[in-house]
Amino acid sequence: MLYQFYEAQRSLMEPFSDFAQAASKLYAPGAIWGQLPMAQRMAAGYDLLYRLGKDYEKPEFNIKGVKVEGDDVVIQEVIELDKPFCQLRRFKRFTDDPQTLQTLKAQPVVLVVAPLSGHYSTLLRDTVRTLLQGHKVYITDWKNARIVPMSEGEFHLDDYVNYVQEFIRLLQGEYGNCHVVSVCQPTVPVLAAVSLMASRGEQTPLTMTMMGGPIDARKSPTAVNNLATNKSFEWFENNVIYRVPQGFPGEGRRVYPGFLQHTGFVAMNPDRHASSHYDYFKDLIKGDDASAEAHRNFYDEYNAVLDMDADYYLETIRTVFQEFGLVNGTWDVKNPQGQVERVRPQDIRTTALLTVEGELDDISGSGQTKAAHALCTGIPSAQQEHYEAKGAGHYGIFSGRRWRDMVYPKAAAFIAAHDQPQKRAGSTTPITAEDTIRAPQKRVAQAATKAVRKSAAAPAKTRRAAR
Repeated sequence: MLYQFYEAQRSLMEPFSDFAQAASKLYAPGAIWGQLPMAQRMAAGYDLLYRLGKDYEKPEFNIKGVKVEGDDVVIQEVIELDKPFCQLRRFKRFTDDPQTLQTLKAQPVVLVVAPLSGHYSTLLRDTVRTLLQGHKVYITDWKNARIVPMSEGEFHLDDYVNYVQEFIRLLQGEYGNCHVVSVCQPTVPVLAAVSLMASRGEQTPLTMTMMGGPIDARKSPTAVNNLATNKSFEWFENNVIYRVPQGFPGEGRRVYPGFLQHTGFVAMNPDRHASSHYDYFKDLIKGDDASAEAHRNFYDEYNAVLDMDADYYLETIRTVFQEFGLVNGTWDVKNPQGQVERVRPQDIRTTALLTVEGELDDISGSGQTKAAHALCTGIPSAQQEHYEAKGAGHYGIFSGRRWRDMVYPKAAAFIAAHDQPQKRAGSTTPITAEDTIRAPQKRVAQAATKAVRKSAAAPAKTRRAAR
């Protein structure tokens, strides 16, 4: 009944939230009551009440463009594959500059596997925006389980692993190869997916970049790890699993509600959140629009949460945080054909591995992600690297200044060092040498030389037609 009570409370608060928003506008500078004494404080107070009581919907990525080697490139989001519980989203890049187009064609293909742990994949907006400067980018956009009809069946941890394999095969079929970047929770199922592909003799990604994930949750346990180990599996099943109430497409589905996950997030640092909201109130009074907007942007993302299918959530708790199935070599995954396969990371041989940890990560402790190297004994040591981002917390390794200035250059260099020429869709011929990535000055010079030679060899009539 907790979910029903939550929805009833949310519905009850909605008109008060709307009232607070309207009142804030009435007291704003230039509005009808904006000249009254204490008007700015009243406007700030009502605005804060509105944000504390409003319902937060799924945000948009809202990435309209990026710069590639100094040139403006337009971004369009495309749904490449629509699965019952996930969409494979592509950020397609457009330019009318021929030289920039050649650059875009040859850049590495990266599949970003976003967490399914309470927040939407838009939490990785900064990750995607930065990667787009030098890579073709796809991302797993997980759906809110409460909008997935019961007719679509359940979603298990095995399904997550199978989804990742399907997405990898799709990109390999399109480009001939790809790289995989996983952030936090998906490091475990991604390692399982690539391990199973290697065990079957399938082509595996060129690289795996794993950032801040619980590969071995026994190392440097955090509050998140302790909760999972101190409570029994039955406790989680009996206390945090509820059915989606009426009014949603997924009515009746057993889920771990997003509002419970959000409550847990806030409970980890309640003083920090209280201070942040008070600072927002003061910024509104001072008229510091930039700081106020930064607060809104952060909490629009942080407060937007999704429900997870109960089977997936419970199986993750048991496999990753209680039984440590991956590191103990006891994890079996059922493939779409119903066959059970053992996860064997030691079978991976042709995929380079980079692990990234934040020095101050309070969600995935020190050493948890690095543990992947000890499992992937089949990967040559020359193709394994580990990087610790000094001064970075959990979110800092994939978002913000430390991600852009410290982690991304390391990840981009690692991907470039192990990249290979791509093959166009439906072709067995690799992209020509002229399309491969080079330093900008060298590429421009070679392109110019080629154009001159072609022009000199062509008849005048042909050259006029080309012009």
